[in-house]
Amino acid sequence: MQLTKQFTEAQYAKALDSWDWLDGLDHLTPGFASLFGDLFMVAEDGSWWFLDTLEGTLTRQWNDGDELVAALDTEKGQDRYLMGALALGAGRPLADDEVYGWAPPPMITGRFDVDGIKAFPFIVVVNVAGQIHGRR
Repeated sequence: MQLTKQFTEAQYAKALDSWDWLDGLDHLTPGFASLFGDLFMVAEDGSWWFLDTLEGTLTRQWNDGDELVAALDTEKGQDRYLMGALALGAGRPLADDEVYGWAPPPMITGRFDVDGIKAFPFIVVVNVAGQIHGRR
């Protein structure tokens, strides 16, 4: 199972509209997303950043693409950054414009039940997360 997805530049832009409160985001370019809408973003210097939509954080995680690939090539990296076990457990197919999510999201409920995972449009999942975190 492929644990990442790519979207169009327009889809990334719409999804990130509500994240304008987060410093540093405007200097990064989305590269790809996890199946849960977390974003892997590249900076001009080639470093890779991780936008954790559940935590509402943006962190520099890897110095270059090789480090990123090496991290995501491990079970630990897939679980941490891609939520691989949850994605495999979801067992629901995704349309091209969809990612997995919960309604209500875990940042409100504190729960990550596999049974509660549903497919939602990528733009909606990321945008709503930005709205929720922006109000905190």
